[in-house]
Order: sequence, then C-alpha cells, then structure tokens
Amino acid sequence: MTSTPDPAAVYKPRPVVLVIDDEPGVRESLAEILKYEFEVLAAEDGAAGLQIIRSRRVDVVLLDVRLPGERGPAVLPRILALDDSLPVILMTAVPDVRTAVECIKAGAYEYLVKPFDVDEILLLVRQAAQQRVLEREVCYLREELDRTHGVDALVGRHPAMVRLYETITQVAQTHATVLITAETGTGKELVARAIHRQSPRRDQPLVAVNLAAIPDTLLESELFGHEKGAFTGAHARKVGRFELAHGGTLFLDEVGSLRVELQAKLLRALQEREIERLGGTRTIPVDVRIIAATNVDLKQRVRVREFREDLYYRLNVVPLSVPPLRERKEDIGILADHFVKKYSREFKKDVRGLSRGALLALQAYDWPGNVRELENVIERSVALATRPVIRLDGLPLDLAIHDGTGRGPGEAAASALTLKEARDRFEQAYILRALERENGNQSRAARSLGVHRNTLLARLAGWGVRRDDDAGPLQAAAGLGCPE
Repeated sequence: MTSTPDPAAVYKPRPVVLVIDDEPGVRESLAEILKYEFEVLAAEDGAAGLQIIRSRRVDVVLLDVRLPGERGPAVLPRILALDDSLPVILMTAVPDVRTAVECIKAGAYEYLVKPFDVDEILLLVRQAAQQRVLEREVCYLREELDRTHGVDALVGRHPAMVRLYETITQVAQTHATVLITAETGTGKELVARAIHRQSPRRDQPLVAVNLAAIPDTLLESELFGHEKGAFTGAHARKVGRFELAHGGTLFLDEVGSLRVELQAKLLRALQEREIERLGGTRTIPVDVRIIAATNVDLKQRVRVREFREDLYYRLNVVPLSVPPLRERKEDIGILADHFVKKYSREFKKDVRGLSRGALLALQAYDWPGNVRELENVIERSVALATRPVIRLDGLPLDLAIHDGTGRGPGEAAASALTLKEARDRFEQAYILRALERENGNQSRAARSLGVHRNTLLARLAGWGVRRDDDAGPLQAAAGLGCPE
C-alpha cells in the first residue's frame, strides 16, 4: 500500500548561492562543490551580480575581492543596500588581515582565503544559509504579528486616528460589546483584531465572519451550527462560529445585512449567552465577546424597521468610528510610504518612495475605496515600477483622478462630467504635472504656469492638498524621505 506523500516534504526549495568571481575556473569549482546542496548562480563582476540580486531570490553570496572594475569591498555595501540581511562571504587569493577586518565591520558574513578547503566552504555556506532561513522566518513572524495587530490600516497621525487608538486601548481591557461603523476599505476587521490582541482574551480564538458573504440559507448554520440530519445534506454535526469563538472574540462584519429573523436569534444569544444548534434540543452556553461592524447607518435601518431596535442597542454599547481616508489626507503620505516598503520587499524591487507630484496626486484624490484602494494603487505601482521613485505617470490614478467618483478613465466617466467639471479636472492634472516637473517646488511651478504662487496654493487647498513650504519637500512633511 502506497501512501500519499506530504507536499511540503516533496518540494523544499534549495538555498540559492551566488558566486561573483571573474575567474571561470573558480566559478566552476565552487558550482561543483555546492551543487548537491544548493542552487548555484554565477556572475563575472559586481554589476552582473547586483542585477541577479535585484531580479531573484539569493540566500548567500560568495564575493571575490579582486574583481575587474569595481572591487569586492566596494560592491559589498551595494549588495547590503539591496538586502541588509543577505550573508556575503568574501574570497581572496591574498591574505590581508586589514581588508578582512574592514569588510567584516562593513557587514560581511565571513572572509575566505584561496585555495579553498572543500569542507570549510560547505560548512560556512551551510551556516550562512541557515542564518538566512532563520532571519526570513523571523521577518515573516513579525509581518504576521503586524498584520494581526492591524498595523497596515491603523497607520496615521491624524487626531481622529489618535483618538481611535486611545479608545481601542481603553475598551480592549473590558468585555464590552463594540460596534464599529466605517466605510468599506477603512480596516474594520483590523480594528477588531487590534482590540482582541490587547484584551484579556488574546490567547483565545478570534473568529471573523462576514455576514453579507454567506447565503441566507446557510447563515444560521454558520453562526449556531447544526446537528446531523437537521436538513438535507447535513450528514454530520457542525460546530458554529459562536462555539468556535468560545472564550475569545466573535467579529460579525456587515451586521446590517442580517435578515430580521436571524436578528432575533442573535439577540437571544447575546442576552442569554447561550445558543442552540439547528435541529438540536439542548442549549449550549457560550462565552464570547462580540465585536460587530457595519458600513450602513443602523439608526436609519432601525427607523425604517429593517433592523431591530433592541439588537441595535445591545450591539452599540461602545461605538467606534473609523474616519474615511478623504477626511485624514495628512495620513496618505505615511500610508503610501508604508505600502511602498511592504511591496518593495514582497516584489524584491528597489522602489524607495513617491515623487512630489505623485504624492500631490494621491492627496488630491478622494479615495472612495479608502485605505484598501490606496494599498491596491501602491501595490500596482510598485509592481510596474521601472525607477526607484514612483512618478505621476507611474500611478494608475493618472487619468482616474479626473473623476471624483472614483471610476476609472474612459468615455463613460468623461460623459458623466459637465464642461466645467471636465475643465476643472484637466486643470488639476495640468498643475500636478507642473509640480512634478519642478520637483514639488511651488514657486517655480507657479512661474512655469504663468500664475501667482498664491493662486497655485489656493488651487491646491481647494483640492484638499495642504500647503508645504518650498524649503521642505512634500515627502518630508508626509513622512516620506525619498528624493527626486
């Protein structure tokens, strides 16, 4: 009898070693020594080696000191600038203690003298590769921790966000029910995760369920579970989300979409702290903290009798509101910088930030999709970037900003505008391009446009772009440090 192999055991990528040496014989010898344990890449000079590091994953570098053109000690900081955790082992045919010490101080992993001892090389490369794996795991765990804390969307210095952070910290220490009201894309689930992670229930499960994403016919079973034979297709007992969240937190997203019949059952579960599985006869006690979220006005739903008033007050014990991005445009630069760094790492690209004109365009846009839309824009821009700085023409919003509705460019969007609106949108794009050309210098941009600087500042203020002194780049004001 043959067993099915574990996919994880079948495929485990080998560490990648890059050999940078101008001697073909050395490259071939090292490839022969390392090929049984590692994937080996080769480059004859520093420029070729740097190009490989930019284009694909590399775990260990063997770098010759005496390279043609740029020597190894000069290439070393350029490698570390691309990836500061990449182990670089320098190689030389001439023992030089001073050079070795300087290279180690500069960040080299180790220093080898030719001719090589095969066992020494294998041991050293193994150790370096193992260190690399451990560092990747640590980085992954840190990113996961950041994600669960809601770092991605809960970034910002706007006073409304500061107040939100303070409220999260306060309410997290209690067992009070929380109702989060916010537009789509603002990070409602991340607020819930932040509350849970700071609460006494942090070691227990956080179970999230999007009520709008589950068909009405299945929703009761999803929330409360069912017994075997409760309905056609119920071949086994199913534990619902309430039971799965026992001792922890249950996050109910889009609670405003819950139909009236299920609202009554949810209310009973909240009041009695017990549930009944569909088709069951016994009550099951549950200890859960409820965090609900909605992007609709529940008070209005109550007034038109689409949402139970008693359930509304049961959920709305501690109300939280996440401000939309258009109301905290001061945070756009900080968020953009965060996402640029995130996707530069993920895509292994040397993208360092946004130009001043690109930042102005982001600040002038209304962001109907909020932080999620901004993240998508930056992700796409980084993926397609061919330069270290994303300029205005590298944004997918280059034309979309002409339509404040957030729709993409095209005839449909254009035809929805009046002549005045179309003229205003063109003026906006034209001014932003002028600022782009002048690296964000508002005085020079005004002169190139043939208008007074105050006129330009008034236009920018009307689009929600805050004024920055010419002496202080827009990046610096927004938390970005990327020169043009």
